[in-house]
Amino acid sequence: MYIYPMQILYNFLIYVAAFCVKVAAIFNSKLRLFVSGRKETLGKLSSEISKSDKVFWIHCASLGEFEQGRPVIEKFKQEHPDYKIVLTFFSPSGYEVQKKYDLANVVVNLPIDTPENAKKFVNLLNPKIAVFVKYEIWPNMLKELKNKNIPTLLVSGIFRKEQIYFKNYGVWMRSKLASFTHFFLQDADSASLLQQVGFTNITVCGDTRFDRVYDILSRDNELDFINDFVQNNYVTVAGSTWPEDEELLVDYIKNKAASNEKFIIAPHNIKEEGVTRLRNQLGDLAVLYSEREGKDLSSFQVFVADTIGILTKIYSKAHVAYVGGGYTKSGIHNILEPATFGIPVVIGPNYKKFREAKDLVRIGGCITTSDQKAVDAILTEFRDNDVLRNERGALALNYIKKSLGASEKICQFIDSTIK
Repeated sequence: MYIYPMQILYNFLIYVAAFCVKVAAIFNSKLRLFVSGRKETLGKLSSEISKSDKVFWIHCASLGEFEQGRPVIEKFKQEHPDYKIVLTFFSPSGYEVQKKYDLANVVVNLPIDTPENAKKFVNLLNPKIAVFVKYEIWPNMLKELKNKNIPTLLVSGIFRKEQIYFKNYGVWMRSKLASFTHFFLQDADSASLLQQVGFTNITVCGDTRFDRVYDILSRDNELDFINDFVQNNYVTVAGSTWPEDEELLVDYIKNKAASNEKFIIAPHNIKEEGVTRLRNQLGDLAVLYSEREGKDLSSFQVFVADTIGILTKIYSKAHVAYVGGGYTKSGIHNILEPATFGIPVVIGPNYKKFREAKDLVRIGGCITTSDQKAVDAILTEFRDNDVLRNERGALALNYIKKSLGASEKICQFIDSTIK
């Protein structure tokens, strides 16, 4: 009931939002990127996709979702090289970082979800199968896919009882879930919620990110300059740190660290102001990645990675990892990457909206802290107690191993669907 009026209201709000974004883009550089990127979408697809192409379409909100979709893309590409892969993003930042992703034939921004855009986009693409990652539910896009009988999957999906689909007034949005051919979900709680509102086309297979991070172990993770810095010393790697994290780490380094204890800090924000502040706090103890040339790296106690793209490799040298964000409102960053190297992970108190963090804390592979005293205590204990550190690291790695296989199950379903 009330489905048709809700469709009208949704479309009205989408048009209003699109207009407001265009106006706001005049004054905001991020919104300008959002608007300008979408102007190119249909033209780019027209020049790259022909009617005879077999197309696999995967949509991600941003970079986090891309990491969940990536193992599916890689496996699909390996098994179906004759398909063209179209990757779309909602976030302009996700698009800008991955617009040259080599396994996709075309990378574009998803058009605003108006009825006209959805019809043009789906008709132009005409995919053999469509995959949406985690949260992305765009009613008009889903409607067009369903009208054309295109198999549509939600992968690494996760649902919470607070979402509109499970409210009495959420009938219209809940009806849009019927456009999905199958749901591949991260946990049993999500499956239970969908079953309560009538959906049975469900597979609980976990999070595809585990497949992605475990693959890291098979790569070459060596960096000569990191080896020159580390030598044979004990190493703590602090990844994606915020100023709140760095204040705690600097205090520990200056007051508690041992002479053979080295630190690699990879700030979340590598803008000059933040890096300079961190450098000033550490003084002569630190060397920056950007200033490493011609220096004896082994003579420094702290290496500040003021660059992007090397943190994963750096984790391979760690005895313990500190992952930042837990002392901010946004919460912790990726803890799966360090965990896959079989090392314990230390985080701040804001982690409870991240399922993997709650799991790792529960089993002991990840340790939470609440203040300077707690940070000092756990970093000191891991440094001085090899047995404890190795036990906790093994728990982290075993958790990763037990969570593998989602990508394989999804791709098996895709294979059977497109035959």
